[in-house]
Amino acid sequence: MNIPNQPLRLEFSIEVPGTPEQVWDAIATAKGISAWMMPTDLEEREGGAVAFHMGPEMSSEGTVTGWEPPRRLVYEEPNWAVLADQDPSTVTPLISEFLVEATSGGTCVVHVVSSAFGTGADWENEFIRDMAKGWIPVFDHLRLYLTYFPGQKASSLEAATELPGTPDGVAAAICSAFGVSEVGQTVDAKGATGQVERVSDESLLLRLTEPLPGILAFYAYGVGENVTMARVAGYLFSEDAPAYVERETSAWQSWLEQLAVEAPR
Repeated sequence: MNIPNQPLRLEFSIEVPGTPEQVWDAIATAKGISAWMMPTDLEEREGGAVAFHMGPEMSSEGTVTGWEPPRRLVYEEPNWAVLADQDPSTVTPLISEFLVEATSGGTCVVHVVSSAFGTGADWENEFIRDMAKGWIPVFDHLRLYLTYFPGQKASSLEAATELPGTPDGVAAAICSAFGVSEVGQTVDAKGATGQVERVSDESLLLRLTEPLPGILAFYAYGVGENVTMARVAGYLFSEDAPAYVERETSAWQSWLEQLAVEAPR
């Protein structure tokens, strides 16, 4: 068997509003991470357990190996290869490090590095590329969370379905359904009022204001030849949010399933 010795690395930085303590609360607590990324369990100490819940029966578990509030967080995920249906013994644990650096303008820069070693297999490089493609845009959620909802607990809404078509075709169908044309635009998202924060070939990000405040993110990513996963993730901040999630999750699921996607030319 090949010994893992090929470096795999994802590195990026993002500037966000807030003090180091506010940023730390958002990136290093279960409540904070769950409010902008995904439902998460986290024991807030070195040696503590961490688990990221990506969907039904799909989680990635690990251990906190660096804990220096409010500056540095490190955790390891030893079985990350299982997420790609691969043997975890062929790679080293995926180590993710977050460094928080205060600036002079009342903001902080968050430096993120995720790295492991593999054998150079195609799936390893594809995993890291897909991780970058899916993970980096999510840090826009962090920016919105710290701008508008710092310290608040979120109620999460999640719906997803596979659709025929390409990711850009599915994303275009989502934008068309809401009449999205540009960043800053106010749109009606199935009865909810939202402002467009980001629009791209494969995603749409809205900041909700009515009937309750929050973040609503739409993503489209390929899972096969001419097959795309369409996903909506909501992070909602109000006393009425749990009732909205219970009432509207199935409605968003149906909305995704009935999305009209143009056939690729």
